[in-house]
Amino acid sequence: MSENAEPIEEATRRDRRHFVMRKLHSLTGIVPVGVFLVFHLWTNAKAVQGRTCFGHAVEEIARQPLLPVIEVLAIFAPLAFHALYGVVLALQSKQNVGAYGYARNWMFLLQRVTGVVTLVFIAFHLKDLRIPKLLGTMQHSEFFDALGAMLSDRWGGHAKALFYELGVAASVFHFANGVRTFLFSWGVTISAKSQRATSWAVALLGVALWFVGTNTVAFFATGGKAFVPSSLTRGEGGRDLCEGR
Repeated sequence: MSENAEPIEEATRRDRRHFVMRKLHSLTGIVPVGVFLVFHLWTNAKAVQGRTCFGHAVEEIARQPLLPVIEVLAIFAPLAFHALYGVVLALQSKQNVGAYGYARNWMFLLQRVTGVVTLVFIAFHLKDLRIPKLLGTMQHSEFFDALGAMLSDRWGGHAKALFYELGVAASVFHFANGVRTFLFSWGVTISAKSQRATSWAVALLGVALWFVGTNTVAFFATGGKAFVPSSLTRGEGGRDLCEGR
C-alpha cells in the first residue's frame, strides 16, 4: 500500500462524514424544527382570538401523552444539533459578498446571520417561558399573562417586543430560505425555472409566517390591539370565540 493511501482514505472518510452531517443539518432544519416553528407560530396566534382560545390551544398540547419524551426527542435534540452544527458551518464558511455581491451570496450570508440571531432569540425565549415552567415557577396557564407583561409597555417591554419581533423575522427568514436551499441541495429543484418558482413560493410562505408571528407580538405588546381587526378574529363586540367551550 502506498504511503499516501491512508491519508487519502482518511480524507475520503472525513468528506463523507461532512456530507452526511450537512444533509442531516439540512433535513432537521425542515423536519422537525421547521415544522415545529410553523406549528408554534400558529398556536401562539390563537392569542389574538382571546385568552380562552389561547388557553385551549396550550392545554391541548399539555395533555398530549409522553409530552416530555416527544419534546426532547422530536424538538430539543434536533434543534440542538441543527443549532450547534449550524454554528460550526458559520465559523467554517467564507463570505464573499463584498467581493461579488451576487444575490445567492447575500442569501447565504443572511442565512448564517439569521441562524445566529435565531439561536440567541430561542435561548431568551426558553429563559422567559420554558425554563420557568420546567422549574415549576410558572404554569402553562400563565403564559398568556406572562407574554402580555413582558411585551407590553407596563414593564417598559417595548424593547422586549422589538427583540421578539427581530427573533420572529430572523427565524422565519432562516426557515423559508432553508426550504429553498433544502429543495435544491436534495435534488428536488434542478432547473432554473423550478428554482425561480420555488423562490417565489417560499418568499410568500415567509411573508405569511412573518405576518402571523408579528401580529401575535403586536397583540401582546399593545395589550390586545393586533394588526388584524378583532372583528375578523373574534366574535361580536370582540368576544372571545372560544368562550363557553
